[in-house]
Amino acid sequence: MDDSIHPHCGRIPWNKGKLIGQKLPLKQREIWRIRANLEHEHNVRELALFDLAISKLRACDLTALRVSDVMRGDQVVGRTCVLQAKTQRPVRFEITDIARQALTAWIRQRSLGPDDFLFPSRCKKASHLSTRQYARIVDRG
Repeated sequence: MDDSIHPHCGRIPWNKGKLIGQKLPLKQREIWRIRANLEHEHNVRELALFDLAISKLRACDLTALRVSDVMRGDQVVGRTCVLQAKTQRPVRFEITDIARQALTAWIRQRSLGPDDFLFPSRCKKASHLSTRQYARIVDRG
């Protein structure tokens, strides 16, 4: 019997031969290449999103961040804590100097207030970037 066909239904599994599970982390040179491309394209939003995405946050927590979660006064903080949506536990994460610069530029460009979402939706006025749209941005990059 051919082992590429599922014995119960006769179809080839969708993940046959594909790597599944957690992906390997990006290498340092890959991170710098992506950052350089985003800077070259002057894509302030996606640069800020990328710089935060390499922190410990899940996509649903990242997209739901508010400006007040990352800023105190007019400064982006170096470390902050948010409540994780899935587990309802606090998650503490660092914001690097490069990420702080990108976030500051993004917040100023959009004139975001403390109660605004850090990455607002382009479609819905009072909502944040969806995790599906975030996934599309990641796939495109």
